[in-house]
Amino acid sequence: MPLRIGCDLDGVLADMDAELLRQAEVLFGETSARGLQESPEAPPADPDSTDTAASGASDAPPENIPPPARLQISSRQQRRLWRHVATIENFWEGLAEIEPGVIARLASLAAERRWEIIFLTRRPESAGATAQVQTQRWLESKGFTLPSVFVVQGSRGRIAAALHLDIVIDDRPENCLDVVVDSKARAILVWREDPGQLPAAAQRLGIGVVKSVTECLDILTQIDGLDKNEPGVMARVRKLLGLGESASA
Repeated sequence: MPLRIGCDLDGVLADMDAELLRQAEVLFGETSARGLQESPEAPPADPDSTDTAASGASDAPPENIPPPARLQISSRQQRRLWRHVATIENFWEGLAEIEPGVIARLASLAAERRWEIIFLTRRPESAGATAQVQTQRWLESKGFTLPSVFVVQGSRGRIAAALHLDIVIDDRPENCLDVVVDSKARAILVWREDPGQLPAAAQRLGIGVVKSVTECLDILTQIDGLDKNEPGVMARVRKLLGLGESASA
């Protein structure tokens, strides 16, 4: 049967961090945005925020949205940044592709090999079209026609199980861990950072690690060509994913 693949967007295909850095520079100034650090003490009062305790309005950042990887910002600054993003017309359509051309290649492989691709994202809403529609337009502009986009919350593993996915591609170790714990899908972690900072448990738990989506697609084409009933095929899959023999099947 054709592969059913769940693919994360931000940090895998779309460069959200670069655009958030640019917007942080708009809010905080270039020098401040690049040097912001989480203070061990209470952050200073935000002159642009209102007293949410008194007003009853929520001052929490969007649910389950992790802080930008390239920006070490305080919770208060994170909330302010996301409030700013929410006012930008069709914010999600303006992101750059991390690996130019890789979405078009994914679309070509999916059509050729009859892969079913489901794009998964936690994107919050911004002004303009819904996050789902903005994402669909963005993917189509990069060469993937009629994309299936799910704006989701909660465990990626439970989502993978519910959608009967075979593979989930993500850039966050915690999401990949959810996949291997809560589903039968295999997780592939796109890790562009220093290999020395990779969580030690990742490969031990059966999470495949690649340096790019391009490398991931090369591996998937090889996995797709294997006869899943052939003796020893799972050992070959583990080898392709860079996993040892002790990794779970």
